[in-house]
Amino acid sequence: MLTIGELASYAGVTVRAVRHYHAKGLLPEPERDPLGYRRYGGDAVIELIRIRTLADAGVPLARVRELLRAGEAEFAAAVADIDRRLRAEIRERERNRERIARLAAGDDLALPPEVVELLHRLRELGVDERIIRVERDGWIPLAARSPERVPEWTARKREQLADPRFAGFYLTLGQALDWTVDDPRLAGLADELAAYLTRMADEQGEDSMGDTGVEPRFAELMDALAFDTAPPARRLIELLEERGWTGWTRLERVGRGRVSG
Repeated sequence: MLTIGELASYAGVTVRAVRHYHAKGLLPEPERDPLGYRRYGGDAVIELIRIRTLADAGVPLARVRELLRAGEAEFAAAVADIDRRLRAEIRERERNRERIARLAAGDDLALPPEVVELLHRLRELGVDERIIRVERDGWIPLAARSPERVPEWTARKREQLADPRFAGFYLTLGQALDWTVDDPRLAGLADELAAYLTRMADEQGEDSMGDTGVEPRFAELMDALAFDTAPPARRLIELLEERGWTGWTRLERVGRGRVSG
């Protein structure tokens, strides 16, 4: 026979909890022995463990009382239902853990894996972080608007970045953000970039530049979001248009068909 302290310790609860369960009518309170102690047998241990287990699982004490009085079949069905609920809560908690972990991952939180990989590649190439932010901010609405095309677009961009000349433009564009809008180097960069685009379109066909399928008004909005806060970049777009190319999200050879990439 166990004292109340021994019972509580064995079942993994406090003496206060045992007394609370007595008060709620969940656990029968034995009579005192001749020495004035309440003694608990094996049945009390099993009953207390059942109460603690159900309570720890989030079952209200009123429902615990009902289950303790239920028949074997009803009790088993209730336990199975509790188990299903707990499994669902565990799955949701795991999803929450994944979301919390992604908070520390920065770009990973709002972007598809293919885009995250692409941004990592730009960092590996040494591209200025400001350009990477512009790239990131452009991908978010694209991915939201046409998620099914993201793998195709990112694969095309990776192919382009494999060309050292194209990657070099990214590096130079990062430097250009520190130039003034009247810096003559912008004109030189526009000359090189326009010549590169023209050569690619002529050699491989304009379709090889890629067709994002982005509507003109949406593309204009994306360009504005990307470049309006960076005057040198905006000036570069203007210089490119003077050299036969317009837009950025939706590149188009002036006077000819659309070329987007």
